[in-house]
Amino acid sequence: QVQLVESGGGLVQAGGSLRLSCAASVSISGLNTMGWYRQAPGKQRDLVATITSGGVTDYADSVKGRFAIFRDNGKNTVSLQMNSLQPEDTAIYYCNVKFPSGTFNTFFNYWGQGTQVTVSS
Repeated sequence: QVQLVESGGGLVQAGGSLRLSCAASVSISGLNTMGWYRQAPGKQRDLVATITSGGVTDYADSVKGRFAIFRDNGKNTVSLQMNSLQPEDTAIYYCNVKFPSGTFNTFFNYWGQGTQVTVSS
């Protein structure tokens, strides 16, 4: 299976910045989508940002203009630069990779263990 390890979480004041990184145990240079999701206490896990192997990005409306997602296929990593952080950004952030299984309309979907981001006011 694919192992994803997140790092870079921590405590930051409102208005500050953090960069999250996710290292994959396999090559990510093939056809896939990688992304970041987050889950606040008592809430569902929601999309933050995704990036395809072709570099096409998608962002949640709540983070547009503040967050940026990047991938480095040579290092098998995906990163999330988070600027102008607000208390409502507090959550566990999870790395994700999705790729075709080889069967039509069937995908493999893998998750990291998560990294905590806490934004104080």
